[in-house]
Amino acid sequence: MAPPAQSQRSSSPSQPSGKGEVSDLKSQLRQLAGSRAPGADDSKRELFKKVISYMTIGIDVSSVFGEMVMCSATSDIVLKKMCYLYVGNYAKGNPDLALLTINFLQRDCKDEDPMIRGLALRSLCSLRVANLVEYLVGPLGSGLKDSNSYVRTVAVIGVLKLYHISASTCVDADFPATLKHLMLNDSDTQVVANCLSALQEIWSSGTTTSEEASRERETLLSKPVVYYFLNRIKEFSEWAQCIVLELAAKYVPSDNSEIFDIMNLLEDRLQHANGAVVLATIKVFLHLTLSMTDVHQQVYERIKAPLLTLVSSGSPEQSYAVLSHLHLLVMRAPFIFSSDYKHFYCQYNEPSYVKKLKLEMLTAVANESNTYEIVTELCEYAANVDIPIARESIRAVGKIALQQYDVNAIVDRLLQFLEMEKDYVTAEALVLVKDLLRKYPQWSHDCIAVVGNISSKNVQEPKAKAALIWMLGEYSQDMQDAPYILESLIENWDDEHSAEVRLHLLTAVMKCFFKRPPETQRALGAALAAGLADFHQDVHDRALFYYRLLQYNVTVAERVVNPPKQAVSVFADTQSSEIKDRIFDEFNSLSVVYQKPSYMFTDKEHRGPFEFSDELGNLSIGAESSDTVVPGHRVEANDKDLLLSTAEKEETRGPINNGVYSAPSYDSSLVSLSASQSQPDVAISSPTIPGHAPQSSLAIDDLLGLGVPAAAAPVPSPPPLKLNSKAVLDPSTFQQKWRQLPISLSQEYTVSPQGVGALTTPQALLRHMQTHSIHCIASGGQSPNFKFFFFAQKAEESSSFLIECIINTSSAKAQTKIKADDQSASQAFSSLFQTALSKFGVL
Repeated sequence: MAPPAQSQRSSSPSQPSGKGEVSDLKSQLRQLAGSRAPGADDSKRELFKKVISYMTIGIDVSSVFGEMVMCSATSDIVLKKMCYLYVGNYAKGNPDLALLTINFLQRDCKDEDPMIRGLALRSLCSLRVANLVEYLVGPLGSGLKDSNSYVRTVAVIGVLKLYHISASTCVDADFPATLKHLMLNDSDTQVVANCLSALQEIWSSGTTTSEEASRERETLLSKPVVYYFLNRIKEFSEWAQCIVLELAAKYVPSDNSEIFDIMNLLEDRLQHANGAVVLATIKVFLHLTLSMTDVHQQVYERIKAPLLTLVSSGSPEQSYAVLSHLHLLVMRAPFIFSSDYKHFYCQYNEPSYVKKLKLEMLTAVANESNTYEIVTELCEYAANVDIPIARESIRAVGKIALQQYDVNAIVDRLLQFLEMEKDYVTAEALVLVKDLLRKYPQWSHDCIAVVGNISSKNVQEPKAKAALIWMLGEYSQDMQDAPYILESLIENWDDEHSAEVRLHLLTAVMKCFFKRPPETQRALGAALAAGLADFHQDVHDRALFYYRLLQYNVTVAERVVNPPKQAVSVFADTQSSEIKDRIFDEFNSLSVVYQKPSYMFTDKEHRGPFEFSDELGNLSIGAESSDTVVPGHRVEANDKDLLLSTAEKEETRGPINNGVYSAPSYDSSLVSLSASQSQPDVAISSPTIPGHAPQSSLAIDDLLGLGVPAAAAPVPSPPPLKLNSKAVLDPSTFQQKWRQLPISLSQEYTVSPQGVGALTTPQALLRHMQTHSIHCIASGGQSPNFKFFFFAQKAEESSSFLIECIINTSSAKAQTKIKADDQSASQAFSSLFQTALSKFGVL
């Protein structure tokens, strides 16, 4: 982990080389402060530009604050603007400097030029210094009564700023009542819109929970106020119209006649050129008619044309935003948009994110009448140069098939995909064929005939390989070479990095064994032995489960692993109807674009914190330790580093008494296991079930070609490892050691459900590990992946242990890499670390 390089600022004409230039600026500004000579304002402009330039690139020019204020005594509005910008930047962090600006800002608030009055009032309210609020009340009161609409507009927003600084001062000055009066009586629509926006924020904030605030909120949503705004809506700007429409969407009409009145008033807003206004109007229409089923459907028909027009016009970003809302409506009422499916065809020049959304919509609108045309179009996309879009198009074809539309033709298309000489097309098609066979087992003969010609060596993607293996196991009686293909895959067990594939391989070879035992007997023994020695806990547990099942009763094992199956009728939906309804309630917001309710990306527990430990602060993680965090359902690509030998695993696991039974080992050319790995992987109690006598373990070992395990010699327990509870290691030393030391151990642990729940606050893990004398030097990440760097030291010497721990909360797995000064103590420390981690959230 290399420390962050120190940034070196290159010299440039617009950048001072030292404090001397700032001092020169200060003296020049002081000379021009009271000058009224011709050209003085031009000279001030140049100096002001330099000051603003330095301030923009992060150079501290607060030392010229007094001179800038003195030079602001001018009628040049450009100088005023630059001075206000400078004052607003430094006044927030330095209240003492802000106090110097009060006099000249209050003076400018009374200037003859309304532009200067407005700018000065805006700057005065932007100081946001709590002890200066008393100076804001007078100028704001004058601004709200100003004859110029620009000043009134600024003053209204200034009242809102004052409310956030000191709500009591704002209410005591009776500013909300003044805003309400302006909102209903001012002739300028921008002032009215600002008043509405400010009052909505004031009365909806958490600090106003009184009965008066509740009454005011009801007043804003009363019929006279809502109708007042709707009757004037054409006078407002687009931004103001959106505010008014948002208010109208919250209004609850007393009867159906009001609903139709409002819709008639807003009918022409659906033809507005601004997409935000159209979407806001659509939200009003949809929410007003939710309780009127027939009218609600007619609203869908009415809003269809404006939305499709917006999609085809404007920037790709606007098209995507409108398409996201259209997608939500299509998912709720696909039959209404089924005749307009051609609008969702992809254009060659559209960005990928727009194409992907259109593919989802094509899938949603497919029905008996248009499936052929849609599938034909999607098949054209399968040859697209944009590989992600080609993949999505194949998935879309499969989704349509799962909806039971024109299955015959679609299966033929998918089988044609399998014959294409493109790896990604074959991979996606295999996954879809597997799903189709689960729902339509009657198509197995045609599909298996094509799948049998695919070489497993040409399928590299984990999901596709897992699908192929599933079919080899499920239909092994129809595929002549199935046992031999599975056997070749088992021979390359150690080269298979995906745990998903290894899990499917175990299950497939078990199924094949029950259908074709003589040909699969040897392969099953090799698979179980390799699975028992596998580092991945799930793979190991499944292999152990299958072995014990076979040992108990082969007939029972067959009923468990390969029972009669019924076709899958419905696949699980990724989103619940409750979440979809919540997104619909938040129509015309980011929730629709993100396709999740707002609380999922605004609340901290869903957003996922990204924090650094207090000990380190801002550690720079080097290239080696900043590897991409793997998803929970995959094992990282270099999982050979994570493999432990059987002997190492035995050291970490204590003996289990009560009738010890040792899992078998396997010594054959099929699976390369060393002699040391022929020892028991886990000590297991032999199951005893009343009424069923377990078969001889030696008999099942002999059946599967497994060697008889030799008795393991007792290993003397090493002395317990003690850690220094007050260990200290500075970040630079940690980085240096991390670069120099090799990886001693790489392991994967299972995190308890309580621990996963406690990780909503990652700092809790840091405190927990510290109680076990394991200290955190850096932490980061966001849900579901968190990365931590820990260190520990031996109590009796200065030998250190460095740990990288990656925790995936969705899979409840923790992957660790341990580096140590004393390599011989790595295993003992790993046991301590695993014990401490297992107790997280439990104790």
